[in-house]
Amino acid sequence: MPLMRANAMRRALAEMRHSTRATAALQALTEQDPALATLSLWCQHRDDDRILLAETRGGEIRYGAGFEALPLHEQIGLAGHHILHVALQHPGRMQAMADRTGADFAPDIWQIGCDALINEALLAAGHALPRPALTLSGLLTSVGTKPDAGNPLAEWDAERLYHRLRQSGGGGAQNARQGGDTQALARAYAAQQGFQPDFSSADAAAEEGSAPDHADTGDWRAHLARALSAGRAAGVGLGALGLRLADLPQPHVPWELVLRRLLLRATLQRAAPSTARPARRWLAQAGFAVQTGVPLPAWQPRLQAPQASPSIVVALDCSGSIPAEVLRRLVAETGGIARRMQARVTLLVFDEDIRSESVLDPANWRKSIATLDLPEDGGTDFRPVLARASALSASVLIVLSDLDGPTGERRPSCPVIWASPQAQPRAMPFGHVLSLAR
Repeated sequence: MPLMRANAMRRALAEMRHSTRATAALQALTEQDPALATLSLWCQHRDDDRILLAETRGGEIRYGAGFEALPLHEQIGLAGHHILHVALQHPGRMQAMADRTGADFAPDIWQIGCDALINEALLAAGHALPRPALTLSGLLTSVGTKPDAGNPLAEWDAERLYHRLRQSGGGGAQNARQGGDTQALARAYAAQQGFQPDFSSADAAAEEGSAPDHADTGDWRAHLARALSAGRAAGVGLGALGLRLADLPQPHVPWELVLRRLLLRATLQRAAPSTARPARRWLAQAGFAVQTGVPLPAWQPRLQAPQASPSIVVALDCSGSIPAEVLRRLVAETGGIARRMQARVTLLVFDEDIRSESVLDPANWRKSIATLDLPEDGGTDFRPVLARASALSASVLIVLSDLDGPTGERRPSCPVIWASPQAQPRAMPFGHVLSLAR
């Protein structure tokens, strides 16, 4: 028994030992890319014979036997690839996106986007990668989006790129809600480039027994700032490029939480004063005044519960491009608020005018959304929708649109939430503008 225990301890210590396969690549990084070398110090590096090349699990990078067979310059690029997965917190952000989107989450699309962002940065910094390798420019081109000729890395982060890959690239509102063609194009391009998933979500890594990444977003932002500063000072590698990376980890409040807060605030039922009945406190004070002969106190009305239930109006611009999974998530949030607040939800489908109006039944609203017959190719005019929301005495109006249309001079009698799939929606003359791009 003691011998078996000693052997088990030796195996455990061997598994926890720092990687010998990656030693040469990590040492070479100190001269070729001080920024990546600095970031590598906050990662854990292990050897794992079960892996072909390399994988990221939480905050740990594991190197397989095939990693040693690569030439040194490709080892450096591949090690840098996984170091950036950890530094940019892709496993943790993957888990957060999965929690947000539930059954709609596509893990391969998330990993394709993350690999494209990282490879684009590494190739721009002069590193080599095992070929073929998917890039951000190639991925965007494959799905019909023209990349920024200067620096596409400054425009796209993992969340926004994921949503772009999940939506349709074709024309027409109906095709935009199907969202299948862009994913197929992205998967086809990735397969051509030999893509294989190479990291696990934070929760999956913890279940597998890998070391969790305890550094939070603020810590990694500080690590990245120091690392890029070291690279700029050395004049080589990733830091020397001076590129602005939009994918740097940063605290971000998901739009679902913002929508939830706005809806709760708008539909919260408050007690209203009743001029017909006095408050109990006033009755007590008035009785005391009659007994003692002092003047009656000032009138205090009793507060009564509101009689009418709150009403939520959702206006869907059928001429816009609202991706299917974004529409489902937004309606799901709206439906959740409606159930908790016992609110009535009315759906308006519109373009230049209101095309249909229906009340969403809490029991089958998902089916109602899935079977919507949406017209296409019309213009957009918000004035009929704003007028109808006022006529329905709505507690709040949610408008799903690309926000390109006239609003008129008359404001509705209820709060308005403008929800747009664009990363930077246009400003509206009133209401709260909410981007659904992340």
